[in-house]
Amino acid sequence: MTAKTLFVTGTDTGIGKTRIAVALLHGLRAAGHRAVGYKPVASGCETTPDGLRNEDALALWRASTPGWGYDDINPIALVDPIAPHIAAADAGVAIDTGVLDAGHARLAAASDWVVVEGAGGWHVPLSDEADFADWAGAHGWPTLLVVGMRLGCVNHAVLSARAIAARTALVGWVANTLPPVQPRLEENLSCLERMIDAPLCARVDCDPPADLALNPEPWVARIKPRE
Repeated sequence: MTAKTLFVTGTDTGIGKTRIAVALLHGLRAAGHRAVGYKPVASGCETTPDGLRNEDALALWRASTPGWGYDDINPIALVDPIAPHIAAADAGVAIDTGVLDAGHARLAAASDWVVVEGAGGWHVPLSDEADFADWAGAHGWPTLLVVGMRLGCVNHAVLSARAIAARTALVGWVANTLPPVQPRLEENLSCLERMIDAPLCARVDCDPPADLALNPEPWVARIKPRE
């Protein structure tokens, strides 16, 4: 039996996808599950004695059930902190979705849950032919949208939610409060709850505890198979 997979995407880059993915891993492990994070493609890596390392991928690795190597969590690591397909082209690397699939399969074969974190938003390209929406959508992975609560988030969130729902199951969304706190935050939250056709699964403050835990099982259980 292979793992359940949850795909975590966001309205933009730098809006808290890793914070939420780590919280999901904490919640799943606290519930007794073997849970592992997967950052298939990471740009903005630093050179270390052990090879290229990405801060977000390291956070997922540390939050995962032990036993995996860094390369299992992040098979494609790129130096430049720019869009992955551009960073890959600069590095002479092809982002092959077959490689991403193989990495996911290894994790899934030995886990109960795999929490996959994308890069940037839903339609960030992987190559000239494919983007994250193509890859996650082809697998039909239930997807959680992280909304960075800041000026402009309403448009970004609504467009992202509709695009996700057109390709796969949108489990719901998380309101991740960014500093400085958005003016009229409560009104913006109410607006998004009306406009997004999926539940608000969690609301996270600017300074959550380091051991913040979220459990996706109740959300995923609400998903109805497509006809």
